Amino acid sequence: MMRILALLCCVSMLALPPAAHAATEDVQAWLSESISIKASDTDTVTIDASQRARSDTSSGGEQFLQRVTWDHEIVPKVQIGGGFAYVKSEADQEMRFHQQLTVTHGPLQSRTRLEQRFFDYADNAVWRLRERVQLTIPLNGARTWSAVGAGEAFFNLNRARPGDRTGLATFRLQAGLRRRLSKTLDAQLLYMRQQNIRDGRPDTVNHLPWLSFNWRL
Repeated sequence: MMRILALLCCVSMLALPPAAHAATEDVQAWLSESISIKASDTDTVTIDASQRARSDTSSGGEQFLQRVTWDHEIVPKVQIGGGFAYVKSEADQEMRFHQQLTVTHGPLQSRTRLEQRFFDYADNAVWRLRERVQLTIPLNGARTWSAVGAGEAFFNLNRARPGDRTGLATFRLQAGLRRRLSKTLDAQLLYMRQQNIRDGRPDTVNHLPWLSFNWRL
């Protein structure tokens, strides 16, 4: 267990961008709900929604996301999948396709996700790579309580507009608790720090509580 904890810390520190000077900071609040449906022994369909209260006008104001994802287990603990999301904010709307690979090893889970993002203002898709590592540790014998920690890096692979940034664009760190409410329902409360990297101006740093409910059918 100590080796796993050390590995997660090292990955997070390596991926963490340098501290921003005079970064613009704000506080947000996110609420999300998801339903995971076991379609077969190897296939799972997940439908999720998210409501994001964002006071920072540079972020585009309040945002709403709806997404569906299909995952197929190719070998034990290894899944491939893909899906589609619709994202609407006060500033714009987005159609988003994604493909992903998820690997689980004990309490440690890694996910690689490739996204194609279509915006109203751009003729071409924005390609984005997301690398995520999560560690979940049960806190009691009944496994009704768990501690959760995660880090995720976002990389823009191309430009939709000449001024867009490529490379590392966003980094998230999360820490919190998960509570099993029943055999099919979990609740999770996280604190997330999100840093958006910007060229030629201060980064934006968002601090937010994130409450989510997850059903398994």
